[in-house]
Amino acid sequence: MEDDLTRLGLLDEEDIILDHAALALALLDHDAADDEPGRALIDAIADRLDELAPGATGAQAQAALLAQVFGEEFGFAGDADTYDDPANADLIRVLARRRGLPVSLSILYVSAARRLGWTAHVLDVPGHVLVLIGDDAAPVMIDPFRRGRPVDAETLAAMVQAMTPGSPPAVSHVAAMPNRAVLVRLLLNQATRAEAAGQGRRALTLYRRMTLMAPGYGHGWWERARLELVDGDVAGARASLAAMLEITREPALRARISGLLASLAAAA
Repeated sequence: MEDDLTRLGLLDEEDIILDHAALALALLDHDAADDEPGRALIDAIADRLDELAPGATGAQAQAALLAQVFGEEFGFAGDADTYDDPANADLIRVLARRRGLPVSLSILYVSAARRLGWTAHVLDVPGHVLVLIGDDAAPVMIDPFRRGRPVDAETLAAMVQAMTPGSPPAVSHVAAMPNRAVLVRLLLNQATRAEAAGQGRRALTLYRRMTLMAPGYGHGWWERARLELVDGDVAGARASLAAMLEITREPALRARISGLLASLAAAA
């Protein structure tokens, strides 16, 4: 398991295939062949999109086609009824249920679009995730959680305002996410839900996966160290904090980490 995660952590951003990587992460909690039905479904969706794609020229038509195939024909939608179900962030189960979180559904949309050579990004919106299709000149936003429904500028501004009251209506709070950050978001959804359910060791396992898959993301190391301390693993927490110190450049945060390391060393 650690070897696979480490290899994923060494990949360049552009070499990460989002749905394949998310399936690999999900497979860590399943039997070896459990991802085969999901991969077959991804292939079936790709075949259908290949069939229809020649008629989709321009971002508007491409976005509409993704919504048609994923939302209408294959029935993918957000799980509004049991939103916090861990299955919604496990891509193997998302494919089986055709229900998921915004980030897991966005992974499927973006990966399918990119296979067709289309420009597609997972878009980080406060409290939500959308998909951006097309280039900078005339991109189109869609919401996989709502079966690929288009999102216009007014709706986006309202979403930002709802989550960040008092913020300007401009979309400065919105950004395209790097591939590895998308996978971190997927694991973070699982980890926070596990801890909220009183499954601290499960959350620790997920943060350990995060630090192997995305060693440059400091938040994973911090949460891993915190839960290692809760678990009584002081040596593990010190190692995690030391790893975080290696990648942290902010002086105030470096000072805080160094202080914690000194406290743990003094208590040893």
